[in-house]
Amino acid sequence: MHLSPDDIIFWDYGFLKLNATIVYTWMLMLVLAGGSKMVTRKLSVAMKRSRWQNFLEIVVLVINKQIEEAGLRRAHVYLGFLGTLFLFVAAASLFTIIPGYEAPTGSLSTTTALAICVFIAVPMYGIKERGISLYLRSYLKPTPLMLPFNIMGELSRTLALAVRLFGNMMSGTMILAILLSISPFIFPVIMSALGLLTGMVQAYIFSILATVYIAAATKREG
Repeated sequence: MHLSPDDIIFWDYGFLKLNATIVYTWMLMLVLAGGSKMVTRKLSVAMKRSRWQNFLEIVVLVINKQIEEAGLRRAHVYLGFLGTLFLFVAAASLFTIIPGYEAPTGSLSTTTALAICVFIAVPMYGIKERGISLYLRSYLKPTPLMLPFNIMGELSRTLALAVRLFGNMMSGTMILAILLSISPFIFPVIMSALGLLTGMVQAYIFSILATVYIAAATKREG
């Protein structure tokens, strides 16, 4: 059992390597994009709707409500980005029930990429909501001496997001590997179910933290 999908190499040519992290990440994105296209292909506003549309509406409403409760009043503006973050991390864990599949979130490179997305989105939404001048001035509060510390805070927050998600996903994989070596016939099903639960919790925590960071950046003074 591999602790990280980076360890699984499908193709190697010199310094170029195609590992499971890249392959499974693109597979996951294709599945999510294709599934979204199929579900939204024939949306209806009538009383009679397909089961997939009802399920989609439930998911959207739940995510929308969580965004609002985290402090963003115009949840629909941020739904696309934050909803995609949640669904990607959640689906990455959910698909581990497929034999041979390794969650790409078990790689530090994937979690770092997700954290960088949040790092870019926070100032982007902050500038869009408050204007570039007002947003940049927030780094000088409560005093201009805080500028380097506020910048360091932004960078360390991004690092913490990546390491937190990676650490939690990796710890679950390590525990499963240890238990499989001790008793390969008793624990796998239980630990797989626990891994799915852990993945869903991490998806929720990651998306909520991203929401809180964006809410803080877009908050208007006064």
